[in-house]
Amino acid sequence: MKSAQNSKITLEHVAEMARVSRATASRVLTANPRVSPESRRAVERAARKLGYIPNHAARALATGHSDAVALVISEPTSLIFGDPFFPRLIRGIGEVLAARDKQLILLAPQSGTDMDRLERFVAAGHSDGVLLVSLHGVHPLPGRLAARGIPVVVGGRPAEADLFTYVDIDNVGGAFAAVTHLAARGRRSITTISGPQDMPPGRDRLLGYRSALEAEGLPLDEGAEESADFTQEGGERAMRRLLERRPSLDAVFAASDLMAAGALRTLAESGRRVPDDVAVVGYDDDPVAASSSPPLTSVRQPIEEMGREMARLLLDAMHAPRRVILTTELQVRLSSGRATEAM
Repeated sequence: MKSAQNSKITLEHVAEMARVSRATASRVLTANPRVSPESRRAVERAARKLGYIPNHAARALATGHSDAVALVISEPTSLIFGDPFFPRLIRGIGEVLAARDKQLILLAPQSGTDMDRLERFVAAGHSDGVLLVSLHGVHPLPGRLAARGIPVVVGGRPAEADLFTYVDIDNVGGAFAAVTHLAARGRRSITTISGPQDMPPGRDRLLGYRSALEAEGLPLDEGAEESADFTQEGGERAMRRLLERRPSLDAVFAASDLMAAGALRTLAESGRRVPDDVAVVGYDDDPVAASSSPPLTSVRQPIEEMGREMARLLLDAMHAPRRVILTTELQVRLSSGRATEAM
């Protein structure tokens, strides 16, 4: 037999060592069931001994599968690599894909041209399905991919929720719990820094804030609401505007921990003490929450589990759209005050 040490290991080498035909070896390595158990064991043993690595391009042609899944994040790269949300989501997705021997492809379209190129890339068979995250407005990509027969799962509730499988967080309930907590601490001028209003998480967290105020008998006040872009800089700017309009505010619910971190910085610069003068609650329970000064009370959302559930739904190739809503949990720390404050 041709020396494996002196050449690239090929399917022919595997077939020769296993004493089967090339066609039989190919069927084994592409998971074709039309192979005897004895031949399957012989081929798998030979492949392991030789260290054979399949040619995935050829395998894709033979099976119609690329063994890869594309994750599309429709955000600037600075946000993708600067917001702890995305690494946690990718970690959860990666766990499931690795267990199923699938490759993750990260795509971050920055323009309409990028979006067209992405669609062509996926339609050409380089990915067996697509996970879509951080969609703004009525985004056309889910519908365009679905029309091509490409499996799609969306992270967060999409605009056309009835048409697609998606995994979401109970953002209304999480925000409601945060604001109810602030009211229980005796806060009565509770403001909010909401997320972008062209995204369901931004709208839902604002809805939860308003619902909690109504439930607590506190007045709704549009001047106590400011939206930002889920970044620390956005939180700083929004907090400055809130202080200008409502200088007597005594609490703020920020719809992300990064925005809460920005609010903490602005409050410190303005001479406001947290939590003595202003209580602060964030959302995400990212590492920044526990390490901030003071430690930040935050709504914990199961981000890794969201990624795992998205990947599972995609790989299971559900035919009918499914909706999965994950629950949140409030993590109480010093930024929102002490438990005896309102007693």
